[in-house]
Amino acid sequence: MTITFDNVYIKETSTVVGKFESKGPLSKYFDKKYSDFYMGEKTFEQGEIKMALDSVNILLNKANMKKDDIDLFIAGDLNNQITASNYSAERLGINYIGVYAACSTSTLSIGIASMMLQNKEIKNCICTTSANNSVTEKQYRNPTEYGTPKPDTTTFTATGAASILLTSSKTNIKVESFTIGKAVDYGINDAFNMGAAMAPAASYTINAHLKDKKRTIDYYDLIVTGDLGRYGKDILKDLIKKEHNIELKNYDDCGCMIYNLNKQDVKAGASGTTSSALVTYGYIINQMKKKKLKKVLLVATGALMSPTMLNQKLNIPSISHAISLEAI
Repeated sequence: MTITFDNVYIKETSTVVGKFESKGPLSKYFDKKYSDFYMGEKTFEQGEIKMALDSVNILLNKANMKKDDIDLFIAGDLNNQITASNYSAERLGINYIGVYAACSTSTLSIGIASMMLQNKEIKNCICTTSANNSVTEKQYRNPTEYGTPKPDTTTFTATGAASILLTSSKTNIKVESFTIGKAVDYGINDAFNMGAAMAPAASYTINAHLKDKKRTIDYYDLIVTGDLGRYGKDILKDLIKKEHNIELKNYDDCGCMIYNLNKQDVKAGASGTTSSALVTYGYIINQMKKKKLKKVLLVATGALMSPTMLNQKLNIPSISHAISLEAI
C-alpha cells in the first residue's frame, strides 16, 4: 500500500551520535558527538533521553524555529514502552504521538506525519528516533557485562538520536510517497541474525513500492535499507532476485555505511532505530541538498522481536516501511 503526497517537504534534519559512530566514515555529517554511552548522565537510559532532546534542540536552531512553532512531535525508540521518547516528549511539551516499529520506526514516523501534513491537519512536525547500544543490547540480547561471545552475523546497535522537521511549506526536498509494509515471518528465530530476519520484509516492501508506483529499480539514484548489515544485505539481493526478479542497483545498507566494517569491531554492522535515520538525515540529505542525489528510496527495516516470545520458541516477524524522497 503506497500513499503519494504533493505538499510534504523536509525543512531541516539533525543528528547526534555516540563514540563508535563518530569514528565511522560518515562522522563529518553528524551534528553532535559523544565519547561514551552516558552522555554526561547517570545512566545509559538517561543518556539516550539527553541525545533525543539534543537532536530536537539542534534541529530547532538549524531551522530558526521555536517549540511553539511545532504542531506535533512523533517519536519512537527501542526501550520498553518507548521510554526515551516519552520522557523527551514530556520535557519538550509538544503534542506527542509515540510510535514503535522496531528499527523501521523512522520511516513509520515520517509516513504518519506526512499523511497529516497532506490532509492539512498540521503544518510542522518533528519526527525523532533514538537508541543507546548499552540500553538495547541488555534488553534484546545479553548485557555487555556478561562478556557473551557473539557470532559474526550479530549487528551492533547504533548509538544516537536523529530528528527531521517536516513541513507543508515548500523546500528543495519533498517526501514523495510512503509505502506501508506488512509483517512477515520466514522462520528465523536467532536473535543474533537480525539481517536474515528482516531481509524478507525489505524484499516485499521494495517490490510493493515499485508495483504501486509503476516504476523500475532504475528510477532511483539510491535505494537504502535500514539495518540489514553485511549478511542481511547479501540475503536481500539474492531473495529479491529470486522472489520478484529485481536486480538491486545503486543499493546500499545504512547498517554497512555508518561504520568501517573492516576496522571497527561491530560485527555485521549497525542496527537499531537510529541506523537508517542517522545515515539519511546526516549523509543522504546532505547529498540531496547538493543535488548529488535526486531520488532516494529509504527502506527502513525492523525485527519485531521479543525475548519472551523467543524463549517460547516462536520466530521473529519483521516489518519494513519505505519513504520516497526527491530533490526538487
